[in-house]
Amino acid sequence: QVQLVESGGGWVQPGGSLRLACVASGSDFSSYGMSWYRQISGNRRTSVAGISKTGTTNYADSVKGRFIISRDNAKNTVYLEMNDLKPEDSAVYYCNARRIGFEHWGQGTLVTVSA
Repeated sequence: QVQLVESGGGWVQPGGSLRLACVASGSDFSSYGMSWYRQISGNRRTSVAGISKTGTTNYADSVKGRFIISRDNAKNTVYLEMNDLKPEDSAVYYCNARRIGFEHWGQGTLVTVSA
């Protein structure tokens, strides 16, 4: 069983930056593809960025060039560096771990972007 704990959310002004972190319990973190999703109240969760177990990354078009996903397998941690934040980036951000037959979610961390 993998447990995911996100941190790093908060309030930031437009144009600012935040870095989210997701720490995973367990010893096989490196076997999981990791992703960040976000959910605006009342809407479904949407993928923001993902990183495979080999380090290949992908991003939603809305965050390309502004967000960077990375992972540190030695620390069982995946990061999401968010730059040039916009009000429309405000959401609850969730960490996701996935491999064949398994999927795990964190509890979410709230990001609010406003003046």
